[in-house]
Amino acid sequence: MLKRSLLSTTLVALIFLFFSVNAQQENENEKKKGYIFTDEIRLAATPVKNQYRSGTCWSFGTNSLIESELLRIGKGEISLSEMFVVYNTYSAKVDRYVRFHGSISFSGGGALPDAFYVLENFGAVPDEAYSGKVIGEKNHVHGEMDAVLKAFADAVIKNPNRKLTPVWKEGYNSLLDVYLGSYPKEFTYKGKNYTPKSFAASLGIKTEDYVQLASFTHHPFYKDFIIEVPDNWNFEKAWNLPLNEFMEVIDEALTAGYTVAWASDISERGFSHRNGVAIVPETEFQVMDGMERGRWEQLSQKEKDDMLYSFKEPIQEKKITQEERQAGYDNQTTTDDHAMHIIGIASDQKGAKYYIVKNSWGTDNNPYGGYLYASEAFVQYKTISIMLNKNAIPQKIKSKLGL
Repeated sequence: MLKRSLLSTTLVALIFLFFSVNAQQENENEKKKGYIFTDEIRLAATPVKNQYRSGTCWSFGTNSLIESELLRIGKGEISLSEMFVVYNTYSAKVDRYVRFHGSISFSGGGALPDAFYVLENFGAVPDEAYSGKVIGEKNHVHGEMDAVLKAFADAVIKNPNRKLTPVWKEGYNSLLDVYLGSYPKEFTYKGKNYTPKSFAASLGIKTEDYVQLASFTHHPFYKDFIIEVPDNWNFEKAWNLPLNEFMEVIDEALTAGYTVAWASDISERGFSHRNGVAIVPETEFQVMDGMERGRWEQLSQKEKDDMLYSFKEPIQEKKITQEERQAGYDNQTTTDDHAMHIIGIASDQKGAKYYIVKNSWGTDNNPYGGYLYASEAFVQYKTISIMLNKNAIPQKIKSKLGL
């Protein structure tokens, strides 16, 4: 009886061990199939934040650049208030919207230069002094505020009195006070008293050192132009570069220790924050290598789609040309969707190049703590513009731009 019991116990243990080993092997195989990234350059950045249900990526992305610049110049880790930037941008934006009688865009969106516009004209505030969270929500929720501000601005434009009152702007700003908190005219930070202007001065950031770059063929190269996207309410300009030099600037900047704010389209299926990657799969089997082409021809359309966007392993990506990039902008499949922050360069297990991107969607909804890896092809294809310190631009390119 004892022998039989021991035999049964041993058998159960062996079966359990067999399935455990098999499960472990399957997990190892799955890991080997997945993306394996090696960080080659990873520059200092502040913790990932969460814009949550607000259209303020432009403030988070560019503030993150400024925070990394503060780390680079030895100022330490400072968390800047994105909502101070939002308040001042919304307040300035309505002036232009009213002067144009509502014929330009008015929303919670913005552009990369807006944070520098606020820094130059209104100053800066640390996040702990002005969080913008005063409506009883743990995170930023701006749907109602955006709608109320737009309705107020539209009511002013209708001019029902046949003459605008001198207090309409005061009424508008009072709404910002209610939804974001009273404007911080003075505050204390680390035992010192500041105004937004004096705090900005203490940071040592020279706004004139930061430039916006783009790469489009509908404007001449090496000249600046106003980027034609709806959220560029302030008509900010970007310097135009050929695609190869545009990418060279990003690479050389990161190599030299400078991070890059990045505005991009994210509407394509190849952008997956949940999986932590952004790619541009090759869909034309004629340009695939022999083995890939043979597999591709045997697949149904559903199988092709599942394979292209499974994100289970690296796949062959498109070779992006200047013309292909321009076509995406012209036919509006490339749109100004989102702003993020490029802080490094990485490679996958096949040697393909990626950029390490800090997002502003929190830390707990993807495998990389809120970061993602954007392929070189994706950045070439889907970038609207970048912003960075002009001292990071290679001298030969700076000379062409006259900087």
